[in-house]
Amino acid sequence: MTNDTNPKYDLEERTAKFGEEIIKFCRKIPKDVITLPLINQLVKCGTSIGANYSEADDAESKQDFKHKIGICKKESRETKHFLRMMQSALSDVKLIEEGKVLHQEAKELNLIFNTIYKKVS
Repeated sequence: MTNDTNPKYDLEERTAKFGEEIIKFCRKIPKDVITLPLINQLVKCGTSIGANYSEADDAESKQDFKHKIGICKKESRETKHFLRMMQSALSDVKLIEEGKVLHQEAKELNLIFNTIYKKVS
């Protein structure tokens, strides 16, 4: 038995969990003419981060990897945008706070993908 105090960092798992949290968050949001389009966009971009990272992980070339990471960058930035818009559309303080937590995670993912993208030459 090993005592690993620094477990392997799993970005694929982190992005998958983020997508799941986006789905759970969107299910709680009251549906109206303003929130429905935002929910639709949030689910699309928030879940595609993990899908594109999975594709990047199986990339056929360095250029393909960089392209897929670039998509992850764009999708995480788009997710931040729609979470911000959703926060302004909501009146429920608990949902607004939950959105802020997700926004922070989207921001961190965006920074991670920016760093990866810059390191791939």
